[in-house]
Amino acid sequence: MLQHKTHYSIGELCDEFSVTARALRFYEDEALIAPERRGTQRLYTERDRARLAWILRGKRVGLSLSDIKELLDLYDIGDNRRTQRLKTIERCQGQVDKLKQQRVDIDATIKELEGFITLVKSQTADQSTQGK
Repeated sequence: MLQHKTHYSIGELCDEFSVTARALRFYEDEALIAPERRGTQRLYTERDRARLAWILRGKRVGLSLSDIKELLDLYDIGDNRRTQRLKTIERCQGQVDKLKQQRVDIDATIKELEGFITLVKSQTADQSTQGK
């Protein structure tokens, strides 16, 4: 783990977070991170590193990049992150609710498929006994 540094290279962040340089440039284009520039070299701050960790966690739990950007931008509004925390809870609860509904839908689809398989198997068994 990289610690106590003021700047990180693109390679260091790619290695630490298992992302590609292209992904980092994409997040930069989307204004999710804002590395400093020294000539053509990108130098990432501890803030960029923390934001990248947040971006990747948000992606893992299914948040959209626009949701992630909104939540990241709330960090700087000056209310000791209160609004950011409340919005994060709201977005994450919405994602939990969506996933629970998907689980219900998946369970119903599995039940339907299993019933259909049973029906087709019974028809196949009936045909094979009729043919004898």
